[in-house]
Amino acid sequence: MRISPGPPLRRAMVGAFALAVILTPGGTATAGPPAGGESEHLAFAQRYRALQHGGIVRAANASISCRATVETCAGVREGEHLTTATGGTKAAVNGDVDMFYVDVDSDPNTYNSSRAEVRVPPGGRVSYARLYWGGNLKVGEQKPPKDSGRVLIAEPGGQYKELLADSVVGHRVAHGADAFQASADVTNLVRESGSGLYTVAQVNVAMGRSAAGAWGGWTLVVAYENAAEPLRHLVVWDGFEALRDQKGDGPLVRSGELAFPAGANGRAGLVAYNGDRGSTGDSFTVSVAGRTTALGDAANPYDDLLNSTIGGAVSERVPAYANTLGYDSDMFELGTALRRGGDQLAFRLVSQRDAAWAGALFVAVDAPQ
Repeated sequence: MRISPGPPLRRAMVGAFALAVILTPGGTATAGPPAGGESEHLAFAQRYRALQHGGIVRAANASISCRATVETCAGVREGEHLTTATGGTKAAVNGDVDMFYVDVDSDPNTYNSSRAEVRVPPGGRVSYARLYWGGNLKVGEQKPPKDSGRVLIAEPGGQYKELLADSVVGHRVAHGADAFQASADVTNLVRESGSGLYTVAQVNVAMGRSAAGAWGGWTLVVAYENAAEPLRHLVVWDGFEALRDQKGDGPLVRSGELAFPAGANGRAGLVAYNGDRGSTGDSFTVSVAGRTTALGDAANPYDDLLNSTIGGAVSERVPAYANTLGYDSDMFELGTALRRGGDQLAFRLVSQRDAAWAGALFVAVDAPQ
């Protein structure tokens, strides 16, 4: 069933991804690239925008983790350090361990599956939902790229349905990895099924161990309307940017206007692939009227932003590993960055060390009443 809208990677390197926020009154879904085919590079483009009372929530989980038979695996999953050959310790990263599929369902026909909760506030109505999935196709094994645009999804209490990518799949072979991201509109499914645990299976990721590391997962981004909440700008962008390929800080794109009052509240979410924990050099910033603020929190250090976490929003995950070993799906409070008000936001993601990929960005920001 198709559901549609309708070399080692820890070597020092520099990469960046940048985009600017553009919003206009009203709420519409904006078409992305046409369906079919793949591309090594997909510039970030607006996928959805709305001006409405409501917000954005997301569910996410990893599709691969360290092999359970490895003695150190339990500690790695909890974010603990590995013991090195010299007796020291280091942060656990995917290239250091043997990686195997996460598989939480009881279906013998699936080789990977994981669950995460969509938590739409009471009184909310889903206005848009999109599933993103991706990973590395080449580790100890090579997975066929032709399978990257297909996954299985099950709503809370439901059965698996085949889901096919409805736009161009990002796919790049570089830096020892075979990376991809695909996505599809699942608005009708999530609107009809509501809150609860969604299961995503058969994400096309490779298992094993290599310098590039195995990594992969999925994120379900859900925009909703709720008359009881403030009027907000809601926007979702996606693309497929290899951060290592960017030069310096990359170009900063500015286009359009976004009005938000002084003291506004806002949140930004980010999906990225192959960030390793424990090495400094990553940052995610937002700029307003020439003033730049670094984003981060207790789980995401300001200089190690791509650190294999799913954080920033309370929701259930099965399994709920603290270290997702190369998959990042985080939400951040914009906080003081918005305190003076403004008419535009600009976001920048920088990686000083990883051959990482950026896949999606979404924001919810208070609008003038």
